[in-house]
Amino acid sequence: MKSIKLFITTLFATAGVLSLAATATASDEWYLGATAGHYDLDGQRSISEDYNSVTAGLQLGKYLSDNVALELGYGANVGHDDFDVLSLNSVIWLGEEASQWRPYMLFGANQYDFNDASNLVAGHDDRSTQLMVGLGMGKQFNGLEFRADLRGMGGHDEDGEDFGVQISLSKLFGGTAAAAPAPAAAPVVAEPRAESQAAPQPKPEPEVRTITVRLNVEFEFNQAKVLAIYGDQLEAIAAAMKAHDDIELVLEGHTDSRGSDQYNLSLSQRRADAVKAKLVEDYGIPGARVSAVGYGESRPIATNNTDSGRARNRRVVGEMSFSEVFKF
Repeated sequence: MKSIKLFITTLFATAGVLSLAATATASDEWYLGATAGHYDLDGQRSISEDYNSVTAGLQLGKYLSDNVALELGYGANVGHDDFDVLSLNSVIWLGEEASQWRPYMLFGANQYDFNDASNLVAGHDDRSTQLMVGLGMGKQFNGLEFRADLRGMGGHDEDGEDFGVQISLSKLFGGTAAAAPAPAAAPVVAEPRAESQAAPQPKPEPEVRTITVRLNVEFEFNQAKVLAIYGDQLEAIAAAMKAHDDIELVLEGHTDSRGSDQYNLSLSQRRADAVKAKLVEDYGIPGARVSAVGYGESRPIATNNTDSGRARNRRVVGEMSFSEVFKF
């Protein structure tokens, strides 16, 4: 009877204190989870030196504020039917950020039911209640809450001082209650003004873009004749040079690896000169603004072991960049 009175007293005292503390910041969040624990009951209730039990159970909790919860738990001895424990705890988180690891404290009471276990001391009640305090670490993630704590129990001389550890994983439900909306501000009525007085809209800043034009003219084997199919590229280069008379163009001639080094150097120069002549004679670009240099076979861009690779290496290339202003 004494243990039952102690449990009921702790229940009402804990609920009253937590409800008062949570009045200012109410929360509708609650949780349901699974627990696993180990109890080392080293009092004088058992014939043996101590009474150890590994338990599994459930817990149900309700957050009264962001950092305070009231929790009811039940655990039963794993593999046996001679011990279970019912607990009522207050959980007080000490940190602010729930998504990070933070410590918490436990205050409450445990009621043990030994179910007429055979190793109890004769005359010892098979049901007893102890006050409990605990300290642990926990974290919330993806709608779950994980906790691990160390618990100390005491309160009866005949039961001694007991210890326990418990881990739990709970599913969170609900959320923090929304704060009362702030009173709406009185609407501001703008005074009408003449259309001619409207503030002018700022003009968008012009955008400067860099334009790059590339030229790539390929040649037949052992030839330096510019094919007509490259007319569009030459026209684009010529148009850009006429629009920007400060631009100069460098043409680079190349060959494949067939032939001697000296011959290929001469052939690459003739190819670069042929492209320059097209720009000067057909498109009216001053010759002083175009330079031509041959590199022979020294700068391949593809393998010289295949026909397609050698065709890519027989080329004259050039590149020019300039800036243009785009207005909106």
